[in-house]
Amino acid sequence: MNSDINTLPSKENIKKLYESYSGYFSEILDNVVLTLREKISLMSQPTYKTRVKSFDSYYRKILRLKPEQCGNREGLLCLTDMMGIRMICAFLEDINIALDQIKNLFDIKEVEVKGAEKNFSEFGYESVHVLIKIPADCFPSSAEYDFLPPLPDDVVCEIQIRTILQDAWAEVEHELIYKTEFSPFDMPLRRKLASLNASLTLADITFQEIRDYQKKLQKEIEERRNSFYAKADNLLNEKNSGNHPAEIQRVSKYVQGTIDDLLLHAIQAHNAGDLDEAVQTYTRIIDAVPDSDRNVVAVIRKHRGMAYFALNEYDKALDDFKVSIEYDSKAYRTYYYIGIVNSILKRYEDAVESFTKSLELNQFQAHTHFRRAMAYYELSECENAMSDLDAAVRLGMDSDECRFLNEKIVKKLGMGM
Repeated sequence: MNSDINTLPSKENIKKLYESYSGYFSEILDNVVLTLREKISLMSQPTYKTRVKSFDSYYRKILRLKPEQCGNREGLLCLTDMMGIRMICAFLEDINIALDQIKNLFDIKEVEVKGAEKNFSEFGYESVHVLIKIPADCFPSSAEYDFLPPLPDDVVCEIQIRTILQDAWAEVEHELIYKTEFSPFDMPLRRKLASLNASLTLADITFQEIRDYQKKLQKEIEERRNSFYAKADNLLNEKNSGNHPAEIQRVSKYVQGTIDDLLLHAIQAHNAGDLDEAVQTYTRIIDAVPDSDRNVVAVIRKHRGMAYFALNEYDKALDDFKVSIEYDSKAYRTYYYIGIVNSILKRYEDAVESFTKSLELNQFQAHTHFRRAMAYYELSECENAMSDLDAAVRLGMDSDECRFLNEKIVKKLGMGM
């Protein structure tokens, strides 16, 4: 039985209908991406790619799914995946964080993890696909689209959340396999593709592990630095600053014996008050690292110097800080630490010199200006002290210590009562 030619779809008419909507869809995507850029908050901001399904891809799919509708206006609307956004994140953990934030931003129709069902020998890479209802404020307001009927409620925007490596794999896979309907039969080639997929997956996991380690280490370093400042305040000021570091979990999941793990262990011991263990571990690292690795030597010497400082062994602390500077002459914080120790040892001229070197590298240090002001005060250079104190206040330091030092300087200048 022959088909009635009048019931067959007209590709030309469908293309005209598609083209009338394509600009409309593009503006919707731009508005959704604008919302994502404004509302999604990650440590490393994602990048975005948008696409309106191409006509050729759309036409093939619509013929395959609902050919009976392709001859009328509803033909364009029988697909729900006309609009797509790729949110490309730096790390695996960003995917779940972004997904939670998207759920709070939009009306979610569906969430699917693509590729999770594949075994290790199959080709494919996981990504999270989220179908959202298009918010009312994301529809174009331009009068040029007034002739178009409104989209039905079942038309959605798909947001694919992937890492950078997942996106790279998806791009290549689309060209090599999906787009060409290619399925390799040669076993060595299949193994190579599976190996590449596994390597990218392992790389993503490794990147995430490194980031987890760095975040953990940074928390420990921040607490160790705060404890150093708190002790300096106690020794240099007439009253406690009142700063107490917050308690944090100290459980290392990293392989024992690596330089990174030893550093984390040393800083954890330091923060926990086990200073002898901290010094011993820093020393193990120093003994293991060649002098040619200048950055590592500078960092570890600085940390051991801070441990010696906590042990009140100021000369040893000073020696380590000075060696650290020899390996990293741009470390403005280390010059600041040298100034602190010199101030405690009442070597005020040396303290001023160290604080000055620190400020030459980074002038936007309120506390360094404040400490130099204190050293200048002890040297009876009150005008310099007042200038530094003013700089500290301008940079945002507004504390009882500033007011107290100001009163002392004014009194010494003979301007007070």
